[in-house]
Amino acid sequence: MDLKEYVSGEQKQQYKYKSFLPALINHEWEMSDSSLTFLLSQADNKLGELNAFSQLIPDIDFFIKMHVNKEATSSSRIEGTQTNIEEALQKIEYIDPEKRDDWEEVQNYIEAMNHAVNALEKLPVSSRLLKDTHKILLQGVRGKYKSPGEFRLSQNWIGGAAINDAVFVPPSHEDVPDLMADLENFIHDENFPVPYLVKIAIAHYQFETIHPFLDGNGRLGRLLITLYLVDKGLLVRPTLYLSDFFEKNKILYYDNLTRVRTHHDMTQWIKFFLEGIRQTSENSIQTFKSVIQLRHECENSILSLGKKTKLAKEFLQYLYGKPVTDGQDVTTEFSIGLSTALRLIEDFIRLGILKEVTGNRRNRIFVFSKYIKLFE
Repeated sequence: MDLKEYVSGEQKQQYKYKSFLPALINHEWEMSDSSLTFLLSQADNKLGELNAFSQLIPDIDFFIKMHVNKEATSSSRIEGTQTNIEEALQKIEYIDPEKRDDWEEVQNYIEAMNHAVNALEKLPVSSRLLKDTHKILLQGVRGKYKSPGEFRLSQNWIGGAAINDAVFVPPSHEDVPDLMADLENFIHDENFPVPYLVKIAIAHYQFETIHPFLDGNGRLGRLLITLYLVDKGLLVRPTLYLSDFFEKNKILYYDNLTRVRTHHDMTQWIKFFLEGIRQTSENSIQTFKSVIQLRHECENSILSLGKKTKLAKEFLQYLYGKPVTDGQDVTTEFSIGLSTALRLIEDFIRLGILKEVTGNRRNRIFVFSKYIKLFE
């Protein structure tokens, strides 16, 4: 089927309302649009460049951790949470009680992402993996009573106070198992050669349209993109996340997804998606280059600390993984006295590496802000 001939599905009459039943996607796809082919080439090239670049960076896992924090805050912010990346890196006792629910949702996303990426060593991208990840995503937060880890057994809807004035009504729960089986088969079926980036663009749209869970579909659907790229070997390490692009272009993101359903326009959605891959890959490469430059500057500056340099190098390395810290954390991490830890922190403040952000005499928080800003 040529993308231009795609029919997205149909409205299906239910009791007193209609739900949208999407067409199955596990079949041959063809692209006759030359502009789409060109965009695919650009996105492929940039993603390949990011993948190669990430394999040359020492201690890449520290920086991936920051990318995951950024992804978690951006993806959750699309859904209405207010936590920023600096807050996401803090301990819960430092978070305003009114914002702790949002903070916990972001922490769940981070845990879910890390779990899913690690699970790829034993499991392919599958309904089982998505269910396991979904369970972590909703544990102990606002969606904890909405069947974590299980496909929905009732109708859901998007927008509107009730189903009769909803913006979109996904397929009936009775159709979810077959639709998800088709989606899983599509992801792994090599009999129909579809370019990987086009395939995950279609898969993301289909997942969001099926809306198989009662809550958390948006976050899980965006997480699916990175899992697929790692699973298929397009990324050796999970270094690309699209939620920041989707958040910055939130209206276009939703409009293009909706347009597939209302106008059968899969091509425009894929073009938007590929542009997101291209831009995000380019931005991630630049972020990694900036991290390398900042690292070089910081390493040079701590040479002035003389006999403290060895501990200072270890502390700097620690800050790449935990760029928001306090005196007690440093004391515990390096098995040193609190006074020694605070003197080390003061040295880093004097060198312009750390800054204190509370203005308090006690319970002070120190932030490696130049580093965090590279990911904002």
